[in-house]
Amino acid sequence: MLQDAHQLRDQGIDVVISVVEAHGRFETEEQIKDLECVLPRKLEYRGTVFTEMDVGAVIERRPAVAIVDELAHTNIEGSKNTKRYEDVLELLDAGISVITAINIQHIESLNDVIASTTGVRVRETVPDSFFKRADEIIDVDVSIDTLRTRLRQGKVYSIEKIEQALNNFFRKGNLAVLRELALRQVAQHQAEQDHEYREREGLEQFVVPEKVMVCMASRGSATKLLRTGARIVGRLAVKDWFAVYVETPEEEPGRIDPKAYAVLQQNISLADSLGAQVVKLKGKNVADELLKFARSNEITHVIFGQSARSRWEILFKGSVINRFLKEVKRASVHVIPLDESEK
Repeated sequence: MLQDAHQLRDQGIDVVISVVEAHGRFETEEQIKDLECVLPRKLEYRGTVFTEMDVGAVIERRPAVAIVDELAHTNIEGSKNTKRYEDVLELLDAGISVITAINIQHIESLNDVIASTTGVRVRETVPDSFFKRADEIIDVDVSIDTLRTRLRQGKVYSIEKIEQALNNFFRKGNLAVLRELALRQVAQHQAEQDHEYREREGLEQFVVPEKVMVCMASRGSATKLLRTGARIVGRLAVKDWFAVYVETPEEEPGRIDPKAYAVLQQNISLADSLGAQVVKLKGKNVADELLKFARSNEITHVIFGQSARSRWEILFKGSVINRFLKEVKRASVHVIPLDESEK
């Protein structure tokens, strides 16, 4: 980003650094020195003074381009926005172009994959819908050995954290997975841009458009389902996809359990942040409503969650999944195993 900033400035483009975290790296500090920086805001929190990007000052300065480091950062309590990506949205809305950076593990839809692969649950994430605003996404890539060498040289973390990082999150196996995910993410964005270009220019598309439907229950967490759905959508380069749930008479406002309602709202919020179109259906029979929606919208991929159920439960209560397999011939059915907390 700093190299781009120098190049833009040399081309006569007005560019400033809105926020950059040097972390004591000499090479980073050297590149900052002759670039204009907007001074950060100082905020006191629990007796300690922190610095955050001064969004108002950047907008008042009104550069052509702002450099924003560490997109997934969570702002200190007392800031106008909770997350830095929300600060970036303000800059964009003010007509300021932004160059920013994020590590692959901070993308919301990849959260479950990262946790299962590395054993680390990343808490700071950016919703996938944010990246739809991007004009260009660039994969900044080096080999695994090069990255681990940079770690040993103290160019990523401070000296006391190096061995811990090398033996945990930055193990070779983990880095291989993260690198592949990064390449896939950039390829996905390129495919989406190509699809939109062909649509805009009236050119023939390479493939028949796919339509994806994630079936959320009105009760219980749908986090794993929605993140899986977002990944499938990415691989298929799907433009629009649906997060669908059925409100039965027992789940109408005023009758639904307050805790179940709170979780449902969290599911809806996550689906929206991942870029899904949330659809509420109403009816007594969940399977009937989901089947009707899938047929009328020509859905090609249906995603269900399935907890362990006995054969007797399936025999007496039936299975929505089995009905889809039997009655919707043109749709691929994806069944995602859920643990007890997501049942």
